[in-house]
Amino acid sequence: MQTVNALRKEWLTIPVNGQAMEAYRVTPVGDGPWPAVIVLMEIFGVNVHIRDVAERLASVGFVAIAPNYYHRTTENLELDYTPESIAIGREHKAKTTREGLLADLKAVIQMLQSDANVAPKDKIGCIGFCFGGHVAYIAAGLPEIAATASFYGAGIPDMSPGGGPPTISFTPEIHGEILCFFGEKDASIPHEQTVMIENALREANVSHEVVRYSQAGHGFCCDRRADYEASAAEDAWHRSLNLFKRRLS
Repeated sequence: MQTVNALRKEWLTIPVNGQAMEAYRVTPVGDGPWPAVIVLMEIFGVNVHIRDVAERLASVGFVAIAPNYYHRTTENLELDYTPESIAIGREHKAKTTREGLLADLKAVIQMLQSDANVAPKDKIGCIGFCFGGHVAYIAAGLPEIAATASFYGAGIPDMSPGGGPPTISFTPEIHGEILCFFGEKDASIPHEQTVMIENALREANVSHEVVRYSQAGHGFCCDRRADYEASAAEDAWHRSLNLFKRRLS
């Protein structure tokens, strides 16, 4: 992928079953079209960290879009990482459902497929962090998603947004390649759960890699969080870019 010097940054709305979902889209300025990557937010909204991820992806030649999948309960949040913000973010997370998230993801994919700046249309990537890491695992089951980077997604083996069978039970639906990143010091994701995810991916014959960082906790890829761990963040980012370059060409 070439380095891009100019970016077009914009907020837009995407219709989802009669509602308007806000999304932050960043497009390289230059000779496209470009492959696309969906950026899936933490519980804190499409905040400065998530927008920065989208801009970093666009700077190396991807159309990146970050949707607000809390749109049913709030306009886009701009939360920091204080206990008060965590409580607010969790309130909205608790009101999400697998059905709603899939509707949002399909609407984003449809919008990308209608974008003249995007190609290929049938190979789209996604990257998600925290709750977005869980949502990324859900997104990986969609046929258009060819490459997924899931960062410290909690709850995959034992819950599903809105209830129902846990997200791990849908692992056989994953058709593309998925990378799952975890910190071994993450109190919210026990090592045993990462093994369960790895085993489920292997049993379903999904192309995958589960990467564990012994020195990292939760949120290690966000340089605005106390758990930021630079070496793990850099390694995981490069692995993710390599995945997208390989699978979205």
